[in-house]
Amino acid sequence: MSELEALLLGIVQGLTEFLPISSSGHLILVPWLQDYTFLLENPDFNKTFDVALHAGTLVAAIAYFRREVVALTRGFLEAVASRGIETSDQRLSVAIAVGTIPAVIAGGLGADFISDHLGEPWMIALQLIFFGALLLYADRLPQRKSLDGSTIKDGFYIGLAQVLALAPGTSRSGITITAARYLGLDRDAAARFSFLMLIPIVFGATIFSAAGAISDGLPDGVAGPMIVGTIAAAVSGYLAIAFLLRLVRTMSYAPFVYYRYAAGAAILLIIATGLRPATF
Repeated sequence: MSELEALLLGIVQGLTEFLPISSSGHLILVPWLQDYTFLLENPDFNKTFDVALHAGTLVAAIAYFRREVVALTRGFLEAVASRGIETSDQRLSVAIAVGTIPAVIAGGLGADFISDHLGEPWMIALQLIFFGALLLYADRLPQRKSLDGSTIKDGFYIGLAQVLALAPGTSRSGITITAARYLGLDRDAAARFSFLMLIPIVFGATIFSAAGAISDGLPDGVAGPMIVGTIAAAVSGYLAIAFLLRLVRTMSYAPFVYYRYAAGAAILLIIATGLRPATF
């Protein structure tokens, strides 16, 4: 892996993790379009590199929402200690914690099935289109609640929706924003809830996978590209958060839906014309 390739994948990860267009799908499609096989030929490193990129986006989310992270952490600890919920920070922190549970369970039980049966380019194309249509539908519903108005039940339902994002092409931010908008959260609140929910899940996955990577070792010559990719993911992720939150103050999520339509159609066209195979 060259540092230029790592830089490209890091930028792709950072942008697509927070924009509702599927980071996992793009991290598969970009090498597929380039006929780049290093990650495919080194599956153990592929998983480690993927976690390193997600660690970069984790840094971006914590840096951008540093005040909220402190307030919500304090609120969660207070709620646990008192065994009750009194403030909006406590309620939101518990809602986020509850929302992480379904994806953690599903990811732990279905990781092998997901890696073996999901993530083919033609599948990603169809999911980009289908879940883009769901986002467009949900985003046309009324905006009834701010982030402070979200409930623990909202967190659970958004967490259930997040399970679908384990399939590349769905988009974690896309499906959680879709669920949040369907539940009546306004566009800004939906994005913020989605981004804040990313932090505990990616933090846990990073710690778990980092331990495995240290014990398994890495191929020669990948330390530099990993560092480049992680930094690129962190910087581009921070910019993506700022861009999206600024955009949805005045616009809908429709531009991202149209991008998903175009990307999905382009992938299917590339496959249909034989330029690239439908599978790896």
